[in-house]
Amino acid sequence: KTISTVLTIKIIWILVYYPVLVLSLFNTTSDAKVFIKRTTGDGVALRRSKRGWMWNQFFLLEEYTGTDYQYVGKLHSDQDKGDGSLKYILSGDGAGSLFLIDENSGDIHATKRLDREEKAYYALRAQAVNKKTGRPVEPESEFIIKIHDINDNEPKFTKEIYTASVPEMSYVGTSVVQVTATDADDPTYGNSARVVYSILQGQPYFSVEPETGIIRTALPNMNRENRENYHVVIQAKDMAGQMGGLSGTTTVNITLTDVNDNPPRFTHNTYQFGVPESTEAGSPVGRIKADDADVGRNAEVDYTIINGDGLDMFDITTDMNTQEGVITVKRPLDYEKKKIYTLKVQAENTHLDPRFLSQGPFKDTATVKITVEDVDEPPNFERASYIMDVKEDAVNGTVIGSVSAEDPDITSSAIRYSIDRHTDLERLFNIHPGNGSIFTLRPLDREEFAWHNISVIATEFSNPKQVSRVPVFIRVLDINDNAPTLATYYETFVCENAKANQRIQTVSAVDADDPTGGHKFFFSLSPEASVNANFTVRDNRDNTAGILTRRSGFSRLERSTYLLPVVISDGDYPMQSSTNTLTVRVCTCDKEGNMQSCNAEAQMLPAGLSTGALVAILLCIIILLIIVVLFAALRRQKKKEPLIISKEDVRDNVVSYNDEGGGEEDTQAFDIGTLRNPEAIEDNKQRRDIIPESLYPSRRTALTRDNADVRDFINQRLQENDTDPAAPPYDSLATYAYEGNGSVAESLSSLESATTEGDQDYNYLSEWGPRFKKLAEMYGGEDSDRDS
Repeated sequence: KTISTVLTIKIIWILVYYPVLVLSLFNTTSDAKVFIKRTTGDGVALRRSKRGWMWNQFFLLEEYTGTDYQYVGKLHSDQDKGDGSLKYILSGDGAGSLFLIDENSGDIHATKRLDREEKAYYALRAQAVNKKTGRPVEPESEFIIKIHDINDNEPKFTKEIYTASVPEMSYVGTSVVQVTATDADDPTYGNSARVVYSILQGQPYFSVEPETGIIRTALPNMNRENRENYHVVIQAKDMAGQMGGLSGTTTVNITLTDVNDNPPRFTHNTYQFGVPESTEAGSPVGRIKADDADVGRNAEVDYTIINGDGLDMFDITTDMNTQEGVITVKRPLDYEKKKIYTLKVQAENTHLDPRFLSQGPFKDTATVKITVEDVDEPPNFERASYIMDVKEDAVNGTVIGSVSAEDPDITSSAIRYSIDRHTDLERLFNIHPGNGSIFTLRPLDREEFAWHNISVIATEFSNPKQVSRVPVFIRVLDINDNAPTLATYYETFVCENAKANQRIQTVSAVDADDPTGGHKFFFSLSPEASVNANFTVRDNRDNTAGILTRRSGFSRLERSTYLLPVVISDGDYPMQSSTNTLTVRVCTCDKEGNMQSCNAEAQMLPAGLSTGALVAILLCIIILLIIVVLFAALRRQKKKEPLIISKEDVRDNVVSYNDEGGGEEDTQAFDIGTLRNPEAIEDNKQRRDIIPESLYPSRRTALTRDNADVRDFINQRLQENDTDPAAPPYDSLATYAYEGNGSVAESLSSLESATTEGDQDYNYLSEWGPRFKKLAEMYGGEDSDRDS
């Protein structure tokens, strides 16, 4: 009975999961071949045969775990007589590797374990072929092997960790986030891919919808201030959540976002601060803060002063970084006037949530007391600045005004006044140190400086460090102390053909003074020039005057210029006047009165000789003079015979002086008296062959009066020249214009070394060749000396 039961279960299992076995028995239809005889025009009969075998698809279970090849199904053709004359061929997806066919029996086996999630079906082609001829006996047909799914894949969420947020105090059922899990199994076959969601961790705060995976709030009044973060674990299970199904989980991090459900509250009812009375406007006094359990914009607070006796003296602003109220000084404080101020400050949320207005007012108030601290203040001037007037003719010591300052402290101190000399460098003013009276020290000149800006310093006697300054602007008032003068230099001329009463110039005047009613000038001709005057001055009554001729006809030959003294006076008190000389030149003019020439010497030149011709004549004369000078200079030059005549002109730097005297008697060539009296030579005389600079100190030795020997004098000079460091760096021939028969001075040549005391023999020069022939003749021997 047990064996039959097992066989029954296997048969049912085979019928359910392996229907291919049954289908393979009926997959061929042994339809009889139908022969249709038709006759063509020539009597030939036609024949059509019907297909002999066909099928739709095979089924194969995935994830086979057996050791043998998994049987798929059997192919069979009705042309197969069982004599082994046919063979079956399989082609298509996986043919020959994944699927094998027995060519004789047509049995198909799967060689590998198949996974539906990798490939759900395979399309193959089958054909029956005659073994001998190799021709197909049936047309090629296509069939499909479909892989049956089993539940071998667990659900997987699209994200490993979800992050979501929901406002605090949300209603129950508020949607938070939706999670999604997918199953790789076949959703069209069974429940392998049917997923159901459940919550494993996160109750009772949140819940999840089983079908959709939407997470919702499950508790009311979830307060962020109590708990802000939640970790919820969601499970997804296939097989519709039944036992045996596979499952997967994910974590959802849920954060409660803040809403404005908490009002600001001061931690103290009263705050106290102290501030020195010297604190400047805008400086901070202190900070207060109203705490708010909310965060972000819901915790932003606006501070205002709503009441108190310091509304005009203090102000409060909000520090947006710390949400503190910063109290600042609005106006200068004075301890002597008021010592304590009381403020009522309000803190209110700037962003309100209408849902929570019923929980109470979202604002709070506190009292702030500010105590003003006394400090030693500098003196206060009764004015911010002073303006004083003084006439420019005021005598030294004239008082022009006064300043006043006092100590604002309760213990008032005496004040000492002084002038900052950096603002009065010329020391034009001074101030009385006790009463602040300002007076002049020097004369003033409005025309030089119309305003003087000085600074007065007030210092406390009890504390010299307490000082104050005030600017004093001193205006210098004008008096009529300057005479008017001509406005500019006028180049006035009169034509030779001018008529009487003809205006030749219009003049105006300027005055450095600045009268209140404006300038008023009067012009006239000086009294001494009015007698036999050639010109006259006509006042135009508009601060200008015209210069007119009193006669007609002027001649440059007779007089080329006229000096016209013009008297200009102003109309102020005391009246000031000045005499200004106007130079009038006599010029030749054309018919329209345009000036042509004003040079009197031009009249004396011959007619027809223009200025250009005169310039040309002068240039010719200068050129002729230059030619004559150059010619004379060339004539004075003498040709000099070269010292050495050779094809190769190689020579030392030898200078030839063709001057040979006749001995001591030749006084025209050299003054022997100078040698006899060496002291007559100036000691500081510079050499003519070097730069005349005192590069080296003089090395000459002092001459004694007893040294009358000319030879010793010459040797001494020779030694000085040879040892002179300023001498040229080459041999040079220095001639001492003293040479004669029997002279005690002997040879004066500088070729003689300073270290050699005796005479030098130059006979060897004749042995040096023709190039030194000339030198040998000049210095070569005793015969040469006798002949000379």
